Amino acid sequence: MNLVNKLRQLLLLFILVLPQLALGDTFVVKDIRVDGLQRISPGTVFNYLPVKIGQEIESDSTGEIIRALYKTGFFKDVKLERKGDVLIVFVTERPAIAKIEIQGNNALETDPLLLALKDIGLAEGRVFNRSVLDKIEQELQRQYFNLGKYAVKLSSTVTPLERNRVAISIDISEGGTARIKNINIIGNRAFEEEDLLDEFSLNTTGFLSSFTKDDQYSRQKLSGDLEKLRSYYLDRGYINFKITSTQVSITPDKKDIYVTVNIEEGDVYTIKDILLTGDLVLPKEAFFPMIHLVRGEVFSRKEVIGSAERVNKLLGNNGYAFANVNSIPDIDEEKKQVAITYFVDPGKRVYVRRVNMKGNSDTRDEVLRREMRQMESAWYSAEQVTRSRERLQRLGFFDEVNVETPAVPGSTDQVDVNISVVEKPMGNLAAGLGFSQSDGVIFSTSLTQKNFLGTGKQVSLAFDNSSSSTHYRVGYVNPYYTVDGISRGFNLSYQKTDFDEVDTAKYLTDTGTVGVVFGVPITETDRVNFTADLLHTSFKPAASPSDVVSAFKTENGDSFLDLKIGTSWTRDSRDSALLPTKGGVQSLTASATIPGSDLEYYKIAYKNKRYFPLNNAFTLALNGDLAYGDVYGDTSRLPLWENFFAGGIKTVRGFKDHSLGPRDSSNDPVGANIKIVGNAELFFPAPFKLMEKSIRLGLFLDAGNVFSTNGGADIDLGEMRYSVGASAMWLSPMGALGMSLGVPLNDKPGDETEVFQFTFGNAF
Repeated sequence: MNLVNKLRQLLLLFILVLPQLALGDTFVVKDIRVDGLQRISPGTVFNYLPVKIGQEIESDSTGEIIRALYKTGFFKDVKLERKGDVLIVFVTERPAIAKIEIQGNNALETDPLLLALKDIGLAEGRVFNRSVLDKIEQELQRQYFNLGKYAVKLSSTVTPLERNRVAISIDISEGGTARIKNINIIGNRAFEEEDLLDEFSLNTTGFLSSFTKDDQYSRQKLSGDLEKLRSYYLDRGYINFKITSTQVSITPDKKDIYVTVNIEEGDVYTIKDILLTGDLVLPKEAFFPMIHLVRGEVFSRKEVIGSAERVNKLLGNNGYAFANVNSIPDIDEEKKQVAITYFVDPGKRVYVRRVNMKGNSDTRDEVLRREMRQMESAWYSAEQVTRSRERLQRLGFFDEVNVETPAVPGSTDQVDVNISVVEKPMGNLAAGLGFSQSDGVIFSTSLTQKNFLGTGKQVSLAFDNSSSSTHYRVGYVNPYYTVDGISRGFNLSYQKTDFDEVDTAKYLTDTGTVGVVFGVPITETDRVNFTADLLHTSFKPAASPSDVVSAFKTENGDSFLDLKIGTSWTRDSRDSALLPTKGGVQSLTASATIPGSDLEYYKIAYKNKRYFPLNNAFTLALNGDLAYGDVYGDTSRLPLWENFFAGGIKTVRGFKDHSLGPRDSSNDPVGANIKIVGNAELFFPAPFKLMEKSIRLGLFLDAGNVFSTNGGADIDLGEMRYSVGASAMWLSPMGALGMSLGVPLNDKPGDETEVFQFTFGNAF
């Protein structure tokens, strides 16, 4: 063994000394020659050489030259020789990568994977470095471990090609995904293990795990769950709670994972006292409503931090943009109590010097400024700046709205508010094609100028045509008819409808409308509208009309001129109009024709749809839709075209469109004056990640019907219809596609059921 070590030392010494022996003594370089280049240009080598022509080289500096060339990564061998006063550099280039093939990767897509490899240094055309390939194999293995594929096997093959090139093939055997078999918490006395595990995003395999992936182990997810567990205890007074250890084990077949968490709960601590100190620039009475702590109650870290944030926000909204509020606990270990002291450092009070607009080349400056809630020369308010940005976004004129609040140079108490917008095209010419089972093929076209001449006013022309209806519309809206934000709009429309085509009672209507609408903002999110419409309606029964249709014509005539007034209140807090996950939209609408109209009636409707995020994947939607209509004066019954209908993809799925409720002598639905509809739906994304932003699936329970109180009849809730099923919505490039598979739960003889229902395009 000693002989082998000595031979190794001699070989190492020979390698280090050889370049020096080759060069000999010190000399001045008259010329430099590079031999062995194939793809790399001599100029590239000269750029990296730490020696130039005319420079003197000493024998002990050759190591520096060789290291500099090796460091480029271009060469696998470098030698130096001297021939007279000429320095000769012999190099052997590393091969270039001609092709990269990846096989067997089902869980990771090839194109993003190749892009990631390129960022690391492995790409076609680059110099091949074996050490880089080794790092990539380790990174791929780490990514598969994050996906729960612990049985993954990687095999890399490097094949030499002509012209000093190589082909790299990475074969991946992903194996199965390891699933969490059990999660065990040891040391919990105060809370049941099931309650603690409810806080975890990781879970054992369940019915919906194929969608949620919650049974796939991830170190990052476990770290997050442990922090949730810690917060759970700290929010319930266990200040000294500790996670003593965490064990994660996997079975030899790489299929099952067991997680064990060991904890120490400690004792429960209560709030002893709450103190405020520091520079209290506002009255104490303003601070304490922000602090949601009570003496004698159990300590909660969440409330302690939340109170500090609310105090900080209060200061920020009063001009102290750079305030800092710290909570300092004083723990009494003997009495198990905590005194919380909030130290307030408000900094200097800041006011806004200027509000600057940028990017609104087509939109007038005043259109943006009237939406601003942060005023110039006023104290800075973070809440008002945020609200201003939200109002600008809701205009719909801009793709982007960015807000910056830089400090004014040379000043410690001034900031500017810089608004930067990216404008959308103001004109919109659109044509659409859709289909619904009730209306058939629907063609629509519209010309809309949402920001007419940059004034913020909207002008629109539209035309819709289907087998049942033809509709023309002209509209104009000025959102700031007054400086207070009261809007005013006008509309002119004509609609011709054949109700026989939608499988209801057989009659036709021609309706022309001239209307005006005023909108009054109540709060930042609430608005009240007032409408007045003059309507002329021609009513024409079809051949062989039913008793209901004939009776309405006999009692009321066939031509009507009515003046209808109405009011509505709306509140929309959804995070998205197409695929919302939280918030809701509700409206209350009331309308009536004035006394002296040919038809005297009124209608009231209330809708409320709420979205509740259950986790990152699931959303629960609850919807209620109530409506009532009746007549007064000489009118005998609610006009047939003003009746409410139920059944179909928008109300009670599983029943044919408009089919529920009373029928006439021809057994056609005629609608009714009362509607009661309720829906509960559990939404979840599509199982394919690329489609999660355009496709949403759901499971639903629908209930509803329409009821007539003509002649003093009572509402019979026993006639409510129920259905369950599955739904899907796809935001396709051609328009929204909605589908449902509904199964009626209590259909009765005479009901028209329809399991599969869909609508496409503008009909949705």
